Amino acid sequence: MGKMDVVRGWQNVPASAKGAVLAIGNFDGVHRGHQEVLRRALSIAEQEGRPAGAVLFEPHPIEFFAPEKPFFRLTPLPVKLELLSELGLDEAIVLDFDAELAALTAEDFTRKVIAEALGAHHIVVGYDFNFGKDRGGSAADLQRMGAELGFGVTVVEQVAEGGTTYSSSRVREHLRLGEVRRAAEILGYWWRVCGPVEAGAGRGKGMGFPTVNLELHPSQDLAHGIYAVRVTVDGELHDAAGYLGKRPTFDSGAPKLEAYLLDFSGDLYGKTVEIHFVEHIREDRSFDSAEALAAQMEEDCKTIERVLRDAPATPVAGGT
Repeated sequence: MGKMDVVRGWQNVPASAKGAVLAIGNFDGVHRGHQEVLRRALSIAEQEGRPAGAVLFEPHPIEFFAPEKPFFRLTPLPVKLELLSELGLDEAIVLDFDAELAALTAEDFTRKVIAEALGAHHIVVGYDFNFGKDRGGSAADLQRMGAELGFGVTVVEQVAEGGTTYSSSRVREHLRLGEVRRAAEILGYWWRVCGPVEAGAGRGKGMGFPTVNLELHPSQDLAHGIYAVRVTVDGELHDAAGYLGKRPTFDSGAPKLEAYLLDFSGDLYGKTVEIHFVEHIREDRSFDSAEALAAQMEEDCKTIERVLRDAPATPVAGGT
């Protein structure tokens, strides 16, 4: 699979990125419904002998219009780009969602951005796609304008399985409740966070576990507690015990995300890693002593080893 090209903005799109089959959307989470839209673009591109790409908006329009409200972003841009690349897209065009873009009517966006700046050959969107100033344009409007301007438009119907509708808001709800397995069934992968390993308090190391400390964005309000996780280090997956919480046994400070690697030795500080959430094991709670916590961690680690031994590499839709 080739490397995906990333283009920022629509003012100076290189000629090599034009004439593509493009899926347009926010794609927060890149869940199974989004994947259907993106795969349709890939399929049409293959038939037409053209590159396939995605058009994204950054920041998410909800963040632009309500910056003071915390918005649970499932996939910050680096993770989203990684997921899109894994699907096999040739290009991702990241449009800066600013006052200028927000002010474009659906007609102007279609003409200036899609037809002229991107030179799109074909557009693929989901059934609920709305765009332009005040979300004034619908998928049907896009089809009508595409016919006038000379590009094709495919609208993908809602994707669901076993009564489960694939939606980003449903994923957020599951994660807030710690239901990471149910979230994963909608996403089609284990929900992940990515970032550089930060210096921690060193307690995990003292207890015999190498520890990863990662910053979780404050808006990502995943339920606190102990998780069975897998950690990607230098492209390799390692089993780990994950902890998200305020460490009530020690200091009850700001929430911390920590992962104790069960099968790894070595220094991880400064490396960029990913933590993949597989199962919520128990809620966070306070212990009378560090010894009592260490004893509970031993039990947690046994449970986690068992869970991860049985968990598939990729979650199965409709339950496993």
